Amino acid sequence: MEALVTAEGLFKFHDRDGQKAAILRDVSFTVGAGEFVCIMGPSGSGKSTLLHMLSGLDAPSAGVVKVRARDLAQLSEEQRTLERRASIGYVFQFFNLLPNLTVIENVGLPLAIAGGRPEAKEGELLALLDKLGIASKAKSFPHQLSGGEMQRTSIARALAGGQPLLLCDEPTGNLSQKAGLEVMQTLRRLVDKDKRAVLLVTHNPRDATFADRVLFLVDGELATEPVLKGPDIPVEHVHAALGALHI
Repeated sequence: MEALVTAEGLFKFHDRDGQKAAILRDVSFTVGAGEFVCIMGPSGSGKSTLLHMLSGLDAPSAGVVKVRARDLAQLSEEQRTLERRASIGYVFQFFNLLPNLTVIENVGLPLAIAGGRPEAKEGELLALLDKLGIASKAKSFPHQLSGGEMQRTSIARALAGGQPLLLCDEPTGNLSQKAGLEVMQTLRRLVDKDKRAVLLVTHNPRDATFADRVLFLVDGELATEPVLKGPDIPVEHVHAALGALHI
């Protein structure tokens, strides 16, 4: 299995009252092509910081991040930006849709930023929206959408450039139970049918049940045990693991 992103011995420190405090300590793992990996941990455990480092938006204090075997630290800022555009889509808890653009215009925005012409790929964008069940909303504006529809629009935007890896930062945290379930089912289908890879960070046990592997981030470190294997992990197993780790 091709490793799309690799973390090797990652540390992240910040200054606290003149002393170095560790946000992340010696974090190592990989996400392979067509794999769904979930990292669970409480708020403040370093999950979002980890995603920022894996995407090249932030540099680790120590350790190595590789995206498709390329060490991000060895790339120039321009090269990192190009690698991120080619390899990684990012899905946020807050949808970050531009309110004055329609759904299809929001989805095509990364193509425009990369210097392309989204209107020349309207057919492909509509096909992507159809795959996510929101083709009928293509000309709608964000305020006309439900929460689930807005998040599926943000997923479509993250997929529009054909990136093989999706980094998802609490994507259901701002949604109802029903809308959140729809989003998780969408992510699972992308892995199963399109062979995209998904790295999800969450504190939601229900969301973790969709993953192929669940890792636990505790006080900035990945716990060596337990590691849950799925998909279709019983939610009771997730709760038991959280309880054993006192999360």
